[in-house]
Amino acid sequence: MNKKTAILDLTGCKYLGELHQRIKSALDFPEYYGGNWDGLWDCLNRDCDVNIVTIKGSTKVAEELKSSVITMIEIFDENKQYWANTDYPFDYEIIS
Repeated sequence: MNKKTAILDLTGCKYLGELHQRIKSALDFPEYYGGNWDGLWDCLNRDCDVNIVTIKGSTKVAEELKSSVITMIEIFDENKQYWANTDYPFDYEIIS
């Protein structure tokens, strides 16, 4: 299986809507992505063919978004566990 990777650059992100827009763009989510945490989970599990997400700039977001970044990472963790031991594993790495 070929692994598909994506880079999610959060550097300078200031608003929750912008965070979701960056997620949508990086992971090539469909237009109906709701821009919320339930939508992230749904699209990761139904509409995402990315196996590895590299997260950049997670420490360089607006202070108000730091808890949202933690929530996003928790959802990535859940998705990683969900797809573990399958033919379609999911993983992510935080590089900054």
